Amino acid sequence: MHIDHADRTRRRAGITAVASCLPDREVTSQALQRRLIRSSGLPLPARAIERATGITSRRAAAAGEYASTLAVRAARTALDRAQIAPCDVDLLVFASATRDMAEPATAHIVQAELGSRAHALDVTNACNSFVNGIDTARAMILAGRAHRALVVTGETPSRAVRHDPATLDAFRESFAGYTFGDAGAAVVLEAVERGGILDVDTETHSEHWPVGGIMGGGSRHPRGDEHTYFRGDGSELREVFEKVGTSVLDRMRQRTGMEWGDFRHILVHQVTVPYLDRFVELTGVPRDRLVVTVPELGNMASATLGVQLDRVHAGLRSGDRVLFVGLGGGVSLMTIVWEKA
Repeated sequence: MHIDHADRTRRRAGITAVASCLPDREVTSQALQRRLIRSSGLPLPARAIERATGITSRRAAAAGEYASTLAVRAARTALDRAQIAPCDVDLLVFASATRDMAEPATAHIVQAELGSRAHALDVTNACNSFVNGIDTARAMILAGRAHRALVVTGETPSRAVRHDPATLDAFRESFAGYTFGDAGAAVVLEAVERGGILDVDTETHSEHWPVGGIMGGGSRHPRGDEHTYFRGDGSELREVFEKVGTSVLDRMRQRTGMEWGDFRHILVHQVTVPYLDRFVELTGVPRDRLVVTVPELGNMASATLGVQLDRVHAGLRSGDRVLFVGLGGGVSLMTIVWEKA
């Protein structure tokens, strides 16, 4: 579904500050595999995780660090870069696949730490949560419901990794979780007279929702350790995305008239290196336009695009365009075209 393609004369919402946060603790794939072997006794081949995923390391939150912790750190940096105070924000969106607890919304925990009084809410849609949060804030600004928004994410998917699979089948079922890394990100959005978010598109294929996820914590499985781990078939998930195809990207290019070379950077959700290679093969996106983070940081869930944007934001000039490509379990795809003012 295409959402509200703004024409060039209309006032738009734009991103005016960006920040990210990485935990200090690094976990290499070799260290992760050694822990798995110690806990399970499984005879795993040498460097099995690294060779299968292309991931050499990832970050993991320490004890006492939560999704809100990473979100708050990123938020404070973003506010400093925007040269605004928490009280200058009238909408706070915590947009993440991870949360501190089932209730209340983690946005309130973030807000209490920051000292803001903004309208606060959570947005959750797997690895598309952060881009969905940006679009939610954009829509509320254009509707006149908010003047300035702070969209934050804190992802700690490493807490959902099974470190003691009892069998090879359990190891395979849990394997997608071994790609996970933790991170936080934040953006400030406000109305802009030029540039800003030019185009948004989404595509949803909910018939594939059982492919992967964390099944515990809701009304189906409110308790029970077996449901607290991420379970999924990475190959099946990749097959779903390949089956869905490139239609959302094709529509964006046709509608906007933009080609890959019109974007300074293309930010895409990254699960593994082979998965990213396949994305390039299917879409034709030039590799030199990508911001590659997965080998050193793993799959950071919805924080992935925020971390990538923070890495390149300081080098952007007025008029530079960035394409966000979100891929999330459920299954959903999303594109955002943003131009720096």
